Amino acid sequence: MTIFVIYIKYAYFCHIMNDLSTVLKELRSASKRSTKEVSANLKIDSSLLSRFETGDRIPTKIQLQKLAKYYKVPVENLMVTWLSEKIYKEIVHEDFALQALQVAESRIGYKKLNYDNSDLIKQIDELKIKLDAKLPIPKAQLKNLYEYYRVEYTYESNRIEGNTLTLSETALVVEKGITISGKSVREHLEAINHAEAIDVLTEFVENKMPLTEYLVKQLHAIILRGIDKENAGRYRSLNVKITGSKHLPPEPYILNKLMEDYIIFYEESKNRLHPVILAAEMHERLVTIHPFIDGNGRTSRLIMNLVLLQNGFLLANISGEKENRMKYYNSLENAQVNHSKKQFYEFVAKAVLTSLEEYLKIIN
Repeated sequence: MTIFVIYIKYAYFCHIMNDLSTVLKELRSASKRSTKEVSANLKIDSSLLSRFETGDRIPTKIQLQKLAKYYKVPVENLMVTWLSEKIYKEIVHEDFALQALQVAESRIGYKKLNYDNSDLIKQIDELKIKLDAKLPIPKAQLKNLYEYYRVEYTYESNRIEGNTLTLSETALVVEKGITISGKSVREHLEAINHAEAIDVLTEFVENKMPLTEYLVKQLHAIILRGIDKENAGRYRSLNVKITGSKHLPPEPYILNKLMEDYIIFYEESKNRLHPVILAAEMHERLVTIHPFIDGNGRTSRLIMNLVLLQNGFLLANISGEKENRMKYYNSLENAQVNHSKKQFYEFVAKAVLTSLEEYLKIIN
């Protein structure tokens, strides 16, 4: 259940059983003070206090803070009731109240960012400086590195989603066009498509193309090409559930608005957030919105790397090895269900740090 849906249901419950006016009346009664006494102490008109207790008026934020301090109750407790009351009174009679609340929740959530591991970011920045000092990398070496990581990244990203091709088999399929006996057509297409998506991703960066919904859909269309023609590059029109996760992706009718906000967040944040944190955000937000029937994970990891490449970083590979895959899923689940993104930031930052260390080791 989303935060705002909880708010509106809580507000409705309060309206019937224990709304803000009732809470204020009970607090005053418990303090054994008259309206005039409270009025004199807080310098709030007594008739206005009476209207607070009858529900005819809602206190201002400052008045509410005064009341909380006076009655010696946590201001947060009153604030939640106060906010829910305001929301309830404002939209209770609107036909599309719940839908509007879901949109509002997504936009408010976009403003809540918290990451305090400055040491890890500092390590990344220091390695980035060392990498920049090595540029330009000789073309032959650069080509070799690109081909190597193109295959490895394809292998790992697909392995996370259950593809059973080994690294060497992935290389044969992608580089030689060889068919692997005993492997499904889908698994072959997943490898070919993902490798091409990396090529297209690189072209986007080289041509300095901005991140847009159209670009996200293009990458997704490549990922599902030949696998699901009907849904490739198109937002889903059905509700979905994620196996093994408590996260419930949003309703289809809200996807266009959420994806619009997704791009707005990127534009507002690209010059404000550290590139690694922005990459993690764009990854987590897209996979949480879950705009497509299938291919959300692969597309989200591609967008993460698009942001990194745009900012002069290299491809960050997330290993599909079982233990690492579980850490990846758990950190995403924590962000989606518990609204705590620090663990996911850490996960992505460590993947970026590892990739920088590997690149520098190879170049040196």
